[in-house]
Amino acid sequence: MKVTSSEFVISAVGPKQYPEDGLHEIALVGRSNVGKSSLLNKMMNRKGLARISSRPGKTQTLNYFRVNNMLYFVDFPGYGYAKVAKTIKEQWGKMIEGYLKNRKELRFVIQLVDIRHAPSKDDIAMYDWCKQIGIPTVVVATKGDKIARGRWLQHTKVIRQSLRLRGDDTIIIFSSETGQGKDELWGEILRRLRAGDSEAETDKAHGSHAPAQETPAPAMQKND
Repeated sequence: MKVTSSEFVISAVGPKQYPEDGLHEIALVGRSNVGKSSLLNKMMNRKGLARISSRPGKTQTLNYFRVNNMLYFVDFPGYGYAKVAKTIKEQWGKMIEGYLKNRKELRFVIQLVDIRHAPSKDDIAMYDWCKQIGIPTVVVATKGDKIARGRWLQHTKVIRQSLRLRGDDTIIIFSSETGQGKDELWGEILRRLRAGDSEAETDKAHGSHAPAQETPAPAMQKND
């Protein structure tokens, strides 16, 4: 997709600050230092738009980025960083749980994992939680340039097996350095948005609505 406009909109701490224009929203989740900011900058063709912090765990809000006036990327706080205070982690958990379970504009989650390592307990807990509450997920294996291309299949197999990938969920290898996976990820985003719009029209025509589910947020580990 050709990105003609991208901008940071707001760092939201609760529903009252979320945009009200009804655009599609795609949440980005992952461990601290997994490369969410680098991915966002590459996807939006804007160096430095999403700030890359030297202090893991610094992001404590839901950061909204609008692209082409058609969708928002919603950058979540990184999880799994031991030095973040317990009270802050609890605040994150409540904010994230409320957003994922109640935000009607949310279409799916992009979960980032480091291709060089097997998914952590936090990665697995986050993926499982998204499945329990019925949120589609695209898994992006970041830092693809850090290992030889010939080892990609081996590493993605470990990720797939560790997360126990379900249904239509896919893995895309990404590198913010080389641009590997950028076009593929945009293609997957647009495919899912079109499919979601078609399903919404069908549901509207038949008057059906999915029942709300009450699944508690996973207990994230304090340490890596």
